[in-house]
Amino acid sequence: MKKNYYLFNPGRLSRKDNTLKFMAVDNSGTGNKAKYLPIEAVENLYVFGSVDANSALYNFLGKQKVGVHFFDYYEHYTGSFQPKDYLLAGKMQVEQTKAYISKKRRLHIAQNFIEAASFNMLKNLRYYANRGRELYGQLEEIEQYRMSILECDNIPELMGIEGNCRQSYYSGFEHIITDFRMNGRHKQPPSNEVNALISFGNMMCYTLALDQIYHTQLNPTISFLHEPGYRRYSLALDIAEVFKPILVDRLIFRLFNKREIQAQHFEQQLNGCFLKDSGRKIFIRAFEEKLKETIVHRTLKKKVSYKRLVRLECYKLAKYILKMESSYRTFKIWW
Repeated sequence: MKKNYYLFNPGRLSRKDNTLKFMAVDNSGTGNKAKYLPIEAVENLYVFGSVDANSALYNFLGKQKVGVHFFDYYEHYTGSFQPKDYLLAGKMQVEQTKAYISKKRRLHIAQNFIEAASFNMLKNLRYYANRGRELYGQLEEIEQYRMSILECDNIPELMGIEGNCRQSYYSGFEHIITDFRMNGRHKQPPSNEVNALISFGNMMCYTLALDQIYHTQLNPTISFLHEPGYRRYSLALDIAEVFKPILVDRLIFRLFNKREIQAQHFEQQLNGCFLKDSGRKIFIRAFEEKLKETIVHRTLKKKVSYKRLVRLECYKLAKYILKMESSYRTFKIWW
């Protein structure tokens, strides 16, 4: 079974027959013992360190349909190497563009993204409110904002509602997370441990959405909520909005409150707070375990993994774009 591999150390990545060879190096440039990864076992590579490779390797990865996602020293996602789009279809490209150009259809899709994302936020807050946390103010505010979603007639106004919902939602983190304070959302750079973990988790959710879009006929550059931009896979931003409360935020609450991640896993720098490699590894391990967990799908009547839920969301969107479905209903958590 294929899985993701994460490269934290600097080194050299090369091909050895039908195997990937990774030679890590230490601070002095001395090479360590090489590690070998059978190519048939690799789904994606996540590169956090400085890794040398050549075009022959990327040709090999492209033929094997292995994606490579790159991150800089400050944990920012910087780009991806994606193999040739093996499912990309002209009809989908045309219909997806038409759906974006159509004000009615684009607004319908964007409204569903925000409606589902805010609903999933409420689910998280209600869970902790039912356990004695003071979150009723945040719950009331988000409910009020949600009432305006279907009344919006343009994307900027809808994005404003999304921003208000998320601001109220993040203010509730102060009542959920013990031992650490968030003090508002600060992204570039993250100002403290909570912000650092949110940024890192959101980035992982974005790359997950991008990877799942790649395995459908959807074009990742044509989005509906976020404006399409140059060299940005903005559809992944749309899809990630729905799943961040489920896959990232719930995990953050657990890791902090069960003290699986502590202050020692972060480093304070002049320009912000960032995860150390040890902290990244803890989050990634928990994130991968979360993606493997299964639920019984209400419609399919069978067990599906959290990772599969993201792919199914892409399929639903594709069906609506191709007019195989009359409406689009985004995923909402029911447990």
